[in-house]
Amino acid sequence: MTTVLTPASPLTAADRCDRCGAQAYLRVVLASGGELLFCAHHGRKFEPELKKIAVEIQDESGRLATTTASATGDER
Repeated sequence: MTTVLTPASPLTAADRCDRCGAQAYLRVVLASGGELLFCAHHGRKFEPELKKIAVEIQDESGRLATTTASATGDER
């Protein structure tokens, strides 16, 4: 039997952190077949442990740096 891995779909606003419920920016695929979702904060906090048990880590936290502010100069 051949196993085909499909690329993970991008994380959306509907994907929530399993720890705190904030928007998820990391998907951790486990060897057992499950997956965990984390916000950027908790992804960084648990990174050393996650690397030990993860088959794959999809990190989209770079999207946070590309977000532009919507407030005008007067509002800042």
